[in-house]
Amino acid sequence: MSGATPMKDPLDLLDFASALTDEEREIQATVARFLADRVRPHIAEWFENAHFARELAPELGKLGLLGMHLEGYGCAGTSAVGYGLACLELEAADSGFRSFVSVQGSLSMYSIWKWGSEDQKQEWLPRLAAGEAIGCFGLTEPDFGSNPAGMRTKAVRDGDDWILNGSKMWITNGGIADVATVWARTEDGVRGFLVPRGTPGFTTQDIKQKMSLRASVTSELHFDDVRLPDSARLPLAEGLRGPLSCLNEARFGILFGAVGAARDCLQAALGYADARVQFDRPISGFQLTQKKLADMSVSLNNAALLALHLGRLKDRGRIRPEQISVGKLNNVREAIAIARECRTVLGANGISLEYSPLRHANNLESVLTYEGTSEIHTLVIGQALTGQAAYR
Repeated sequence: MSGATPMKDPLDLLDFASALTDEEREIQATVARFLADRVRPHIAEWFENAHFARELAPELGKLGLLGMHLEGYGCAGTSAVGYGLACLELEAADSGFRSFVSVQGSLSMYSIWKWGSEDQKQEWLPRLAAGEAIGCFGLTEPDFGSNPAGMRTKAVRDGDDWILNGSKMWITNGGIADVATVWARTEDGVRGFLVPRGTPGFTTQDIKQKMSLRASVTSELHFDDVRLPDSARLPLAEGLRGPLSCLNEARFGILFGAVGAARDCLQAALGYADARVQFDRPISGFQLTQKKLADMSVSLNNAALLALHLGRLKDRGRIRPEQISVGKLNNVREAIAIARECRTVLGANGISLEYSPLRHANNLESVLTYEGTSEIHTLVIGQALTGQAAYR
């Protein structure tokens, strides 16, 4: 094997692409080309300056990436695997862009598509799919993240209207959203409401000084006696089943996205190790470096095959919530470990934004926490195995 050509894509180790259809490979390649042209040349600067390129939303819509796994209303209607591969490429560029697409399509749009009225779907979904409007999803609160049942945001009937009071925290797209899906407690249980930007009493405040997801907008939402007509209520959503179903959609995108982040880190480490010379030879020729690269490649390919398997299950309508937890827990955990190890291969250069691993590692710290912490997903799996809900 001496003198063999270095492997540029570590997913080639197990020939991952051969398990995809021609259509799936074309979706992945199309998204990768767009990102190479419109995002990758600028992402280090955007991350450093905490800038989200909102102007790209219509371009993402034109590509069919927004709500791409939904049917009708201007949505592309692709397979779950196709959507997952798009998320893989988006997060390979930066988690902030995968987060934007996930929140837009799997949280904001999915909540309307699944639980909304026909009028709500007609009003919002075509605009959101085109990137002409931006949506966000308000579930997490300052004191209630992993326990959404304890939320304090309330909606109270006042004649034919509702009065909404409370706040939401850590909301992706919140400060730029044209419409917010907001979950609140009512006398009949948890209900969802669509709150358009500009509604009196609805304000947002962006969260600054972040060390993670810097190329993404993260905000607080505040509701002070916000009056909403009953037509703003998502009529089919009753109880926590509504928001939790949306979270499962977003988590599915994450388990593919994490593979993309890890692949990008490993590509950077492989390229650097081949070019970096120490003791008169490329560091890729040293046993300790090769052990790192080999171990990471095995973990990456395992994560990719897990994601693909779960995608096939989802396309057959057979996926279960605990299986999504397995994918989210494993793939994010492996991705963040790969990102950190790749940084060590890069040495001191690894702390520079010229290289992606530490940026990905910082972003993955958020991904490890949002859409269910690693601890919660561990307990979801534990409950599936034992029948005992340890977190209640």
